Amino acid sequence: MRHPFPACAAVALATAVLAACGSSGGGQDAKADPAPSRDVVSAPAAAGPSVSPGPSGGDAQAAPPEEAGEPPKVPAGEITPATGTFSEPQKEYLTDRVPEGMDPAAVLQTGQETCDRLRYLAKADREIAVGSIVAGEVADAAPAVAHLCPRHQDLVDEAALGYADGTHTGATLRPGRYRAPSPTKDCAWQLAGAKGEQLAAGSTDRPVSLTVPDSARTFTSTGCYAWLPEGKTR
Repeated sequence: MRHPFPACAAVALATAVLAACGSSGGGQDAKADPAPSRDVVSAPAAAGPSVSPGPSGGDAQAAPPEEAGEPPKVPAGEITPATGTFSEPQKEYLTDRVPEGMDPAAVLQTGQETCDRLRYLAKADREIAVGSIVAGEVADAAPAVAHLCPRHQDLVDEAALGYADGTHTGATLRPGRYRAPSPTKDCAWQLAGAKGEQLAAGSTDRPVSLTVPDSARTFTSTGCYAWLPEGKTR
């Protein structure tokens, strides 16, 4: 039976609800104080370092900030709202995330919207919420959850053990059982050993599970959206 909440539908649902309701200022999840009461303009989350393939097509490597062209950040001690105050968790979230010249309240709002999106997705379907983090559809989830909505830390922890579509090798490959709960009609995967020999392969348009064995050295997935861990991984 096809998963009742396809990934794109769940994300669209969350986006529509947020558009209708607006940012909740951290919602009921946030243990931090609500953001200052003022009109702010939503801005994209501060960009992280760019990612480029390794020299042999292996693990991705993060480019240094200077290569990514990131603008200078406001020093932590100078992050203040135009009105009111920031709570300590909010200040911790904003540290090293506010580009010079940007309103810190706008950066904070993007983190609070991330928490709102995770809350709505988790209510609709927990697997879709985790998968959206794995696939990168909910950007910068880890810092937002750590400081603004820690009740969702279990989603981030589980997502850290999952696999998005792509090729995974080396230290990123963890033996264990995995499940793709929301594959597309073009979902396909392949597991290969040390000498490139095929260990397993398949395709499906239905939820599917697979085992990554100790002998696997490469795991390639396309169109499967996200693979989530089933039980313990090593």
